[in-house]
Amino acid sequence: MKKSQKKIVALSGGFAIGEAIRQINPDVMAVYPITPQTPIVECFAKEVAEGNADTEIIPVESEHSAMSACIGASASGARTMTASSSQGIMYMMEVLPIASAMRLPIVMAVANRAISGPINIHGDQSDAMAMREHGWIQIFSENAKEAYDNTIIAIKLAEKAMLPVSVNIDGFILSHSVENLEIIDDISVRKFVGEYRPENSLFDFKKPKTFGPVTLPNSYFEFRKQIFDAMEKSLEDFKKVAGDFSKISGGQKKYDVIETYKTKGADKIIVAIGSVCGTIKVAIDNLNKNGENVGLVKIRLFRPFPSKEVARALKLAKEVIVFDRNLNFGSQQVLAGEVGEALGSNEKIRSVVFGLGGRDVFEKDIEKVLKIKKKQYFLM
Repeated sequence: MKKSQKKIVALSGGFAIGEAIRQINPDVMAVYPITPQTPIVECFAKEVAEGNADTEIIPVESEHSAMSACIGASASGARTMTASSSQGIMYMMEVLPIASAMRLPIVMAVANRAISGPINIHGDQSDAMAMREHGWIQIFSENAKEAYDNTIIAIKLAEKAMLPVSVNIDGFILSHSVENLEIIDDISVRKFVGEYRPENSLFDFKKPKTFGPVTLPNSYFEFRKQIFDAMEKSLEDFKKVAGDFSKISGGQKKYDVIETYKTKGADKIIVAIGSVCGTIKVAIDNLNKNGENVGLVKIRLFRPFPSKEVARALKLAKEVIVFDRNLNFGSQQVLAGEVGEALGSNEKIRSVVFGLGGRDVFEKDIEKVLKIKKKQYFLM
């Protein structure tokens, strides 16, 4: 495809990520199937089998092994990617913080799915919330186009921040639903991501390294603080990488850490993450036509959390309604808590838990929630 050509294709969110991975053409991808992530590796493995990418695909016996293989490959200097979901994330939880502690720029696509029990294969964001404190940058997608774009942004961001990145899509709602999207030509994508030249590698025999050593109290603190500092800096790294990405995408998408929709002068502002934002936008249009004054703040970059940007966007709102697609036990809900901390108070926040286990949410449900004045509401 020539650089000047635009290509519109119909892809599911899973296949859109698979197409982005083909264009990135990583050195290594460790894979283990789990619903609803499997279409991502299915799509990419087919491309490799047909000679459209030359990535070394490593089929492993478990998700724990998949992340362990990624850690070994990345530490050896290979551009490395993988994908997982739900119980797979739970199984690899032991090694997720090792990837960030070793400052390895692994990218993992996550098709968000409810975690057990009881067992459920449908979409909510429980798995993403479970991994949120393990040093992984987390990007969320509203639709298949964003899933594709975010994957390309993620590999560049990971290698700039020297931290692992997860690209999140809602299971089935995005992973399996097909929509039209515009993809960028291969040359532009590969020029954008560039060639990966790691500063530190186990295969740099002229400068031998140790990865993952035992650390005692006199040094462990310093290692953890370095991860903290890198995570703080990665917010600005995202803005830089996303800005550069807009140039190769023809300016069609200018991504920032949050996205605002009709928030100017809005009395009520909804805060949400992921695919539900599309439904919320339609509900907002309906409400505003009927004399309401409602807006949306969509969180794109969840880790690091963009507190300053969120506080600025919500400053003038009289009421903030925060939607969590995850149920936190024994404490305030995760996103509601983050927003409250950003604002310095929970006084004007109402918390809504919705969509657990893939339960549908419609425009009428959004409109209904806005009329209910409970501080904590379960949209069941």
